[in-house]
Amino acid sequence: MRIIAGTYRGLTLASVGKGDANAHLRPTSDRVRESLFSVLMSLGDPIDGARVLDLFAGTGALGLEALSRGATFASFVDNGAKARSLIQQNIKLCRAEDQTSFIRRDATRMGDCINAPYDVIFLDPPYGKSLGQKALHAALMGGWLTQDALIVWEENSAQDAPDGFEMIDQRRYGDTHITLLRRTSA
Repeated sequence: MRIIAGTYRGLTLASVGKGDANAHLRPTSDRVRESLFSVLMSLGDPIDGARVLDLFAGTGALGLEALSRGATFASFVDNGAKARSLIQQNIKLCRAEDQTSFIRRDATRMGDCINAPYDVIFLDPPYGKSLGQKALHAALMGGWLTQDALIVWEENSAQDAPDGFEMIDQRRYGDTHITLLRRTSA
């Protein structure tokens, strides 16, 4: 697993290895990340200058790819010990400590946002457990999203736009479905 483009281009990230079977770590493949960011660039580059929230962050690859491509700040949310270790290793590899924060929390129970809200939200929950809907609702209710936040939702099936969001695009890459949503109301 490596960073595809930008400042950290070609940097190899820490390996998941055998990981933790209970952690449900399933990093987004390089091929899917490359395609995803190409789609985002076609939308007018919503990453450049953005504050990014990476929910169910796992290895942190999505948030770090965004930083590499011009995001100003990334917060990584995960409650797994293995994920925390991998994210911290990868932040150090990128020398991005000043542009990142790690929040050890259940992404479905975000609570209130105490800092500025986020422009781009990567949502990559364990597949097929309906955790994405819960996490998106928690982030919305807690004030974590800007008024026109872009949601990048990775699941094993296409997702419908919940109330307050509009569908921008959907793509399928093997068993991975990417759904892009835009927040439409406060």
